[in-house]
Amino acid sequence: MRFAITLSDRFKPVLDVFLQAGWQPVKVFCTPVDHRMHHNKMSVGFAEQRKLPLQLSPMRPRDLEELAELGCEALLVGSYNWRIPDWKPYLKYAINFHPSPLPMGRGPYPQVRALLEGHREWGCTCHKVSPEFDAGDILAQECFALGEADSHQMLDIKLQLALHRLSHKLAHDFERLWSEARPQGEGGSYWPLWTDSDRMLDFSRTTAELLRQVRAFGDFECAAVVNNVTFFIHRAEGWVETHGFAPGSLVYSHAEQLLVATGDGMLLISEWSLYGPDAVTGRGRR
Repeated sequence: MRFAITLSDRFKPVLDVFLQAGWQPVKVFCTPVDHRMHHNKMSVGFAEQRKLPLQLSPMRPRDLEELAELGCEALLVGSYNWRIPDWKPYLKYAINFHPSPLPMGRGPYPQVRALLEGHREWGCTCHKVSPEFDAGDILAQECFALGEADSHQMLDIKLQLALHRLSHKLAHDFERLWSEARPQGEGGSYWPLWTDSDRMLDFSRTTAELLRQVRAFGDFECAAVVNNVTFFIHRAEGWVETHGFAPGSLVYSHAEQLLVATGDGMLLISEWSLYGPDAVTGRGRR
């Protein structure tokens, strides 16, 4: 089957599996990336290597019409920040791969909240592209366990492995899964992207809650105010102990490690910066 794909590097397992199954790509769509939440170096490189048309601007109805003229039957949406126009006049199929077990976790990036809320199972979903974001009929899902101490990076890898398994189901049994797709039904939830306040550490909370927050945001980093200075925190450890310090007090500092009192113990901040993760600097995080 001939297909076009919208892509960022996190969703490249989708592309790899469909290629291995003999599907034929005709065009690649990418969006501008921040090189934190999404990357597109491999995706762009694939299009250039195969000499495929590559589009970095929003998809228009005319683009879908041109896909039809190329004999394209299916649009695979792996990652895309813009709304897909009505595809039905031009293509036979359009599916989206979403990093949550729909109908839970509709929205642009549900992974952080999955960890913040302590979910013990997560997954990815393939569904038909519909006018409402992430709400189309479900073709297939792939779920997996989450551990208490799983980090953002671990969830990202688990999702990529699940995407590979899910894509294998779709690529080898597509028409049956399409025809048997089931509505998502009632009870869906939309999770908006986090705000800066969601990343802020409140040292009056327990050490376990703070460590979960640091793990959930990962490379997006949490922020904290210590001694009236804002720090951006990449890595921390902690423990529970009885102490007489006010939460948020700087108890000890040595070799760029900061020990801060929490509501029920201590948080040792080992990787931090005075610059936010969006800042461009001449050195790595510290």
